[in-house]
Amino acid sequence: MQRTALLVIAALCIAAAPAGAAKKKHRRAAAFSGHNAAKSTLRTEPLPKPSGDIWVRAENLNEEVKVNIYKPDGSFNDAALAQLDEVFRCVRTGAVRAVRAELYEMLSRFYDHFEGKQIQLVSGFRFAERNSSRHYHASAMDIRIPGISINEMYRYAESLDAGGMGIGLYPTSGFIHVDFRAPGEPSYRWVDNSGHDSGKHTKKTKKQTGRTQPARKPTSVPPWTTSRSSASTTLRRGSASPASSCSTTTEPAGGSAATCPVRGT
Repeated sequence: MQRTALLVIAALCIAAAPAGAAKKKHRRAAAFSGHNAAKSTLRTEPLPKPSGDIWVRAENLNEEVKVNIYKPDGSFNDAALAQLDEVFRCVRTGAVRAVRAELYEMLSRFYDHFEGKQIQLVSGFRFAERNSSRHYHASAMDIRIPGISINEMYRYAESLDAGGMGIGLYPTSGFIHVDFRAPGEPSYRWVDNSGHDSGKHTKKTKKQTGRTQPARKPTSVPPWTTSRSSASTTLRRGSASPASSCSTTTEPAGGSAATCPVRGT
């Protein structure tokens, strides 16, 4: 009888135990979060002209270039821009495109602000992308700087945005994304924790209209062809055999920003 009473009391105590005594469930952080940038946070002062100096290394190509994008008269140096275009080429296809010159000016500002440290290019022009991606339109870059926090880089990138820029933070992969949005699109901010190897978190978006001129299919172009125009979207390099694999990261309002392994090196 005593045993039965004890068992009943024990059962009542367990039932009355506070909810906090139970094992807590940990909520899994969202892989992606993003929002339009408030207009009040955008830059209102004109951006100062950068030095034009750039020292960049393409991680997946193991190539680097150190140039100044300006001529002595302050105009763009086409030869220097062409050198950067080669480093920004699509790793998967080998296609080269005239990258938006203003993006190189932003790159030079990073170089100036972080006291001449070499910038690591994770991803530049991506020909093997859906045409809504800013990488596909040669208007985006994924970068990091050894020894500099990506949070600090992200904050600096935000300080440069006077409107029409996309800035993303990738804590897992360790880089930031900087782009110029398509005409008419607002500035956008996001954080993506999915990492390069997580294709399941890639955000699918409805194809949008009103985009900039899409890249044309690569054609057989003589290797000595070096013409470049700031308004041109000509691919100056024939396509090469694609890489065997390619991992993706989410790029909002623009498909996925892929980072592929280097081919044959």
